[in-house]
Amino acid sequence: RTGAMAAAPQNLAEAVSRLSEATLAKAFDALLDAATAEEQATLTPLRLRAGAPAAGQDDEDIVDPFNVQSKGEGGIDYDKLIKRFGCQRITEDIIARLERVTNMPAHPWIKRGIFFSHRDLGTVLNHVERGDRVYLYTGRGPSSEALHLGHLVPFMFTKYLQDAFKCPLVIQLTDDEKFLWKDLGVAETHRLAHENCKDIIACGFDVARTFIFSDYEYVGTMYPNIVRVQKFTTYNQVKGIFGFNDSDNIGKHAFPAVQAAPSFSSSFPHIFGSDEHVPCLIPCAIDQDPYFRMTRDVAPRIGFLKPSLIHSKFFPALQGFGTKMSASDANSAIYVTDTPKQIKDKVNKYAFSGGRDSVEEHRRLGADLGVDVSYAYLTFFQFDDAELERVREAYGSGKMLSGEIKQELVKVLQPLVANHQRARALVSDEIVRTFMSVRRIER
Repeated sequence: RTGAMAAAPQNLAEAVSRLSEATLAKAFDALLDAATAEEQATLTPLRLRAGAPAAGQDDEDIVDPFNVQSKGEGGIDYDKLIKRFGCQRITEDIIARLERVTNMPAHPWIKRGIFFSHRDLGTVLNHVERGDRVYLYTGRGPSSEALHLGHLVPFMFTKYLQDAFKCPLVIQLTDDEKFLWKDLGVAETHRLAHENCKDIIACGFDVARTFIFSDYEYVGTMYPNIVRVQKFTTYNQVKGIFGFNDSDNIGKHAFPAVQAAPSFSSSFPHIFGSDEHVPCLIPCAIDQDPYFRMTRDVAPRIGFLKPSLIHSKFFPALQGFGTKMSASDANSAIYVTDTPKQIKDKVNKYAFSGGRDSVEEHRRLGADLGVDVSYAYLTFFQFDDAELERVREAYGSGKMLSGEIKQELVKVLQPLVANHQRARALVSDEIVRTFMSVRRIER
């Protein structure tokens, strides 16, 4: 059963390569139905490795690195997603242990369930508790001139983790990925990587512990690990995990190994020397998980540690929870370059409301907080718990109207964006070169 399949992954991949996708899906679904919760966590990545299509494609939310679409008005069903992806929920016990190990309060986004699931977070905490080395890895795909607030979320959270663990951080700028996927040239994606780097640095990272790199510039050092991943990942597996087809360029099929390589400390000899077994923690949105399911699957077969992950929920578009923010639609997002007037106008005009059809009905029933975008944004950026609770109670009970909660949100976002703009203005080209230089950093 599960143990036998996990013990012989290469034989499994070879055997199922001769079966149709429909047959694979039925076989794995039957196993999943009969499996325990622990067995399901093992079977789910095996199902993807074997090339079987994702379960319930017709009636479930679509969540992958390239598409995020909710089937319901209230957004992604994260409980189902945890089961589907085979990850673990962040519990109160994990939060308490995180605070104990780091000797500092957990970030509000963990307490509020915004960072909600993980893979082997306990392993990283074990190493931190013993005083062993760990490192953080996150990234950015530079496809636009400016970041929106959704892009800031993983970086703001990673800044908290760096402060808590006092550990090295590597940030991958996947300019090669955006060249392969977007209608952008090599020079333009490289330029955007350096521009986006300024916004990332403005989040306040410690230059003594942070290495930011462009794939174009650093891929040579990582290449031995890239080809190790490629050798032990089949074409069938990549198709099953990422949905590639025969019309996709070969660069797309090869790229997942490039995103996998920074998960291994040997990709950074200038930081870790010859130590190939420094544990890695990856904070990311849940749509990036397929890359690292693949990475975790291949890691033991090439002699490396599996990376750990901590996942965030999606930051919704202004128009509602159906998708995440899109850099291609300026009115779906608040950008870090927006003026105070633009922020106010966007919130007032586009932020989807959970208010009722009439004032009378709203006073009687209260707002639907589950679909209200202004309230959702406040759960991200109103860090004062008491103030957030005041708004929740007033708006949820009908005492506060839709226009009033939008005013509350504008008051929070305008100074947040203005502070970021001031910090970015201080990031010179020389500071960018320092962060992106290959150098020894504090461990």
